[in-house]
Amino acid sequence: MTTIDAMLRRALEVSGRDLILTLDPALQGLPETAHGGSVLAVFDTLADASAPREVSGIYRRRVPLGMPLTLLRTRADSTETFVLSDPAGSVLVDGRVAPLAADPDDAAPSRAGGDGAAHVDARRYPLPISRTCFACGTDNELGLRVRLEFDADAVRGTWEPRASFRRDDGSLAPAALTTLLDEAAFWLGALATGESGMTTELRVSLHRPAPFAAPVTVTGARGAVHQRGDDARYWETDVVARADGEIVATARITYVAVRGAARRLVTGMLAMNDPACVRRVFPAYTR
Repeated sequence: MTTIDAMLRRALEVSGRDLILTLDPALQGLPETAHGGSVLAVFDTLADASAPREVSGIYRRRVPLGMPLTLLRTRADSTETFVLSDPAGSVLVDGRVAPLAADPDDAAPSRAGGDGAAHVDARRYPLPISRTCFACGTDNELGLRVRLEFDADAVRGTWEPRASFRRDDGSLAPAALTTLLDEAAFWLGALATGESGMTTELRVSLHRPAPFAAPVTVTGARGAVHQRGDDARYWETDVVARADGEIVATARITYVAVRGAARRLVTGMLAMNDPACVRRVFPAYTR
């Protein structure tokens, strides 16, 4: 059985002085694009840190799959920085893995929802799924196959770890956490705007190892989503992941809405989702 850790390490090879990264198509997020959480997982895998840390990435352009990309890596003290570029030399992602000073109790989990409080509207609705997405794809053999839902208060979901996400030490591969948090942030942004788009600045704090045997619950409060002051296309989200009743990871992730981008996405979603499910998120594209 191929594990996620093994896949990520296999994606890397040394060519002369360069580190070459070729991302497996199984790591897809949006069509023909790597899932943001999977790219963060590559940075974390290379850093090979076990202490609490922040894994972050600023996404400049779409990250393609199945194409050799150049990854530059530098280290200063205990912080690692990464620059991922395409064959033409254009920067795709600026990444960083740095020690985390803050305690998870300071992560303000109530801002990210999931505090167990009663909701004003208790009705929950499923979010759309796809066939190939690393997070939700039904036919992705190496993916999470998570099912997220939303209500008036939050985007949330509980995921049972799959065997390919088990590490040798019995903990959960961090790739599962970075992907779950990024996926929830995407849907928070889509629900806030009615538009598709992408997550552009990901800051994931890994507070402690998550046990493989425990289900992971991810939650993001819709009320905490807000526009960024300098550009109304950008929306800030807060998401938290818990396992065994403890916070294992938190994230602050920026979503950028791209007007019209949902048109293509919706076409694929309608092929396998109930139209009402898609319409609740993208009403302007499902009339």
